[in-house]
Amino acid sequence: MTQTSENVTWLTQEAYNQLRAELEYLSGPARTEIAAKIAAAREEGDLRENGGYHAAKEEQGKQELRVRQLTQLLENAKVGEAPAADGVVAPGMVVTIAFDGDEDDTLVFLLGSREYASSDLETYSPQSPLGSGVNGKKVGEDAQYELPNGKLASVKILKAEPHRG
Repeated sequence: MTQTSENVTWLTQEAYNQLRAELEYLSGPARTEIAAKIAAAREEGDLRENGGYHAAKEEQGKQELRVRQLTQLLENAKVGEAPAADGVVAPGMVVTIAFDGDEDDTLVFLLGSREYASSDLETYSPQSPLGSGVNGKKVGEDAQYELPNGKLASVKILKAEPHRG
């Protein structure tokens, strides 16, 4: 569960611990493993046509990017509690909306950071058009957000509950 406000990312203790563990693994054992793969591939000979070497180097690049992302995220993280179950949409809430007031055309999503997205739940950032449109609204209220074509879309907030991970 995360709540993002400018450069600060709010994380539950569980989310913080999970991301910290991923960073420690990528910074330690995973770096050693990828270095060994690169060394083994290098010993195979001509690097220009060595698919294993190039794949390992690409994997290393992706891994180092993730290390940088996690380091920056955790440096700016604040650990806090889940949002209150007060019916007000906030980061860390599972939100159910109806498009154009049609209660048969609904979407259920987590308002939060993709860093801690649930695999079984779509996640929208509080900075996204939909996320910023519903953030701070109460259950029963209408919200508007801008579509990519510049038009406004209207949704009704049907439910907002704290995410239970």
